Amino acid sequence: MTIAVFVFALCGAMAIGVPVAFALLICGVALMIHENAFDAQILAQNLLSGADNFPLMAIPFFMLAGEIMNKGGLSAQIVKVAEALVGHVRGGLGYVAIVAALVLAAISGSAAADAAALAAVVIPLMRNAGYNVPRSAGLIAGAGCIAPILPPAMPLVLFGVAAQLSVTKLFFTGVFPGMLMAASLVITWYLTARKDFKGRPTAKFEARVLLRALREAGWALVLPVIIIGGMKTGAFTPTEAAVVAAVYSLLVSVFVYKGLKISDLPPIFLAAAKTAATIMLIVAASMVSAWLITLADIPGQVIEIMQP
Repeated sequence: MTIAVFVFALCGAMAIGVPVAFALLICGVALMIHENAFDAQILAQNLLSGADNFPLMAIPFFMLAGEIMNKGGLSAQIVKVAEALVGHVRGGLGYVAIVAALVLAAISGSAAADAAALAAVVIPLMRNAGYNVPRSAGLIAGAGCIAPILPPAMPLVLFGVAAQLSVTKLFFTGVFPGMLMAASLVITWYLTARKDFKGRPTAKFEARVLLRALREAGWALVLPVIIIGGMKTGAFTPTEAAVVAAVYSLLVSVFVYKGLKISDLPPIFLAAAKTAATIMLIVAASMVSAWLITLADIPGQVIEIMQP
């Protein structure tokens, strides 16, 4: 009966369009009422304690780093390097999107931020070169999905906090799957381009162009090395790495690439805060449901149902 209440409350709330965070809260309230343990104060305490966790501070800072990169020119510089590296082959701009997504994923950890940056920079190039725009958009959407796997991935932070596991170790377990996803996209795009690609390479490979792009994007490309290297050597935690990424992106965008002005910062901070607040509310609400699932011993009931 408890399992039925849980499933009905959660699925019913989401089926009628209730946002995920509030659906989780409704589910928690339904379980509390079913267990005759409803207490608004306990509900509020679990909601607040769900978000009161130091590793979760990595989320807003990585979101801020992604927003700054998109607006400050770091993402565009990374795309230029990828274009100089693989833009000359058949269907090259598709490989540009994949390579750029791989680098961006190692910085922001956000699929939305990566997809937004790639779409803004690469889609116009692909359209002008005669690429199929819907197919290009699908490729960028798929490439953006590398970010939730490759460190510093936001879902790994959430999972580490919920399961009380080392976030740093989880980060490094995501390296191989993230690279495997990129490789699968490369193979898929190769087969697609070989079969029915109508576009043409935008330029020939030139070593001097690649060297110039690497030199101009050096400040942007060193950021993944700082983040991953710092965590690997123990110089800072994932949360501290997020702060380093945000501050570094801000300084480079304002003083090196000069793609940002101080007056541009408030909207960027607001956009990052809105996205982070949405994620944090979902996390806090999920902690309420998790506490009540434990209280009602739903895992034990599931085991009993599955036993012969």
